[in-house]
This record gives sequence, structure tokens and C-alpha cells, in this order.
Amino acid sequence: MELFDTHCHLDEEAFADDREQVLQRAADAGVRHIVSVGTTVESSRACVALAQQSPLVLAAVGVQPNYVSAALPGDWEQIEQLATDPRVVAIGETGLDRYWDSTPFHLQQQWFVRHIELSQRLGKPFIVHMRECEAEVTEALRSAAERFGTLRGVMHSFTGTIETAEACLELGLYISFAGMLTFKKNHALREVAAAVPAERLLVETDAPYLAPTPHRGKRNEPAFVKHTVACLADVRRMSPEEVAELTSRNARRLFGVGGA
Repeated sequence: MELFDTHCHLDEEAFADDREQVLQRAADAGVRHIVSVGTTVESSRACVALAQQSPLVLAAVGVQPNYVSAALPGDWEQIEQLATDPRVVAIGETGLDRYWDSTPFHLQQQWFVRHIELSQRLGKPFIVHMRECEAEVTEALRSAAERFGTLRGVMHSFTGTIETAEACLELGLYISFAGMLTFKKNHALREVAAAVPAERLLVETDAPYLAPTPHRGKRNEPAFVKHTVACLADVRRMSPEEVAELTSRNARRLFGVGGA
């Protein structure tokens, strides 16, 4: 199978001791592309460096909403500069989060708009983090669509309702599913995954977090995306090979990677 992990955090300390082995296991599992996603300026810079070192890795740069309040003067300008690197295929992760309270919500909203504006300016898709604020994210995306027209981006590690998924799809976004899809009790999420149009489906790990069954509770890594693919195949009554080919083709199209 040819797999595409559209979202992970290879720069995290969890990979410090065996990053090369993690990449090799991913390649052995059939993973051909991994998007390593920045959460701060430092993280974004590290993701770009990893993408420059490994042909397997692509980068996304941005400031995740929970880190916005810690951003220093000049940080956004550094993100803008990093975003022009040819190995950077997306802006983010950005979005909104009401689960944690480390960043005032109005600041999250301001930075969400910044990321979308940069995405539009550079013609690169944006990556949306959404946690316990589906209505607010939908409202922000609709406002952006009124300004820019059809949006180009992805709802990462989606766990929302079918109504939220439909609203995002209507605005032009892709829906990406991670390891939570495989968790035994997530029947409603699997129903959403069954309903998303085939041409808008993506898969990811969000590694090192939230490893799928059968690795739940352990460190996640890109090779484990195959388990989410297998679950999605079961949900949609397709073969894993068909889902792998479909989601890889969708990811290549979204991120502008050769062979789309």
C-alpha cells in the first residue's frame, strides 16, 4: 500500500532517540509522505529542517491556538518567512480550542484569521485544530469563505458531528481521521467517516499522540496510519488498498505533491 500520513509531530521530544528508525518503519509500512506539523516558531523551524533532511517528510508551519499567548513579537513574521520554503506544503496547525484555557479565545480567533490569510496569500492549504468549539470554528470558516470564496484546507483529527463535517465540506475543506476512529466506543465518529465524500477523505496519525488500536496507550508513529486506513476501509466497505490509494491521492492533490 502507498500511505500518506497528513499530520504528525516528528519534531516532538518523544522521537528524539529513534527518529531515523521511526522514519524507516514508516517507509517499510508503505508510508510515502508524512506532513510534520509545527505548533510554535521553534517547532515549525524544526519541521522544516526535518523536511529538508528527509525525502519522506513535508512540513507545515504555524502557531497552534494553545501556544498563541506565548508568541513573542516577531514570531509571526518568522512563520511567514518559513512558509515560503518549498518543503512547506501547508499553514498551521491553527484553529480554536475551548478545552484548554492557556490562550484567551479572542487571541485564538485573531491568529486563526492570520493563518487563513497567509494560506490564501501563498496558495497553500491550512490545517485546522478544533476542540470543543465546533460552532465557533464553523462561524470563523464561513466568515473566511465570504471573504475568500471556496477554502482550501483540512479539518485535522476530526471528531466533530456530521453537521459540522457537512458545513466544512460545503466550504471546500477536507476531513482527516486519526487513531480515534479505531477506538471501540467511537461509533458516531465512524458514521461520520462513512458519510464523507470519497474525494475529501484523508488519514493521519497525529503522532506521537492518540495511537490507534491495537497500539492504544503507546507512543504513536507514522507507520500506525495503516490501522486507521484499515478501520476506514471496514467502515466504507472498501479494501485497505483502495482506501490507501484514495486518501493518498486526495492528500497529494490538497498539498500539491507530485503524482496527484
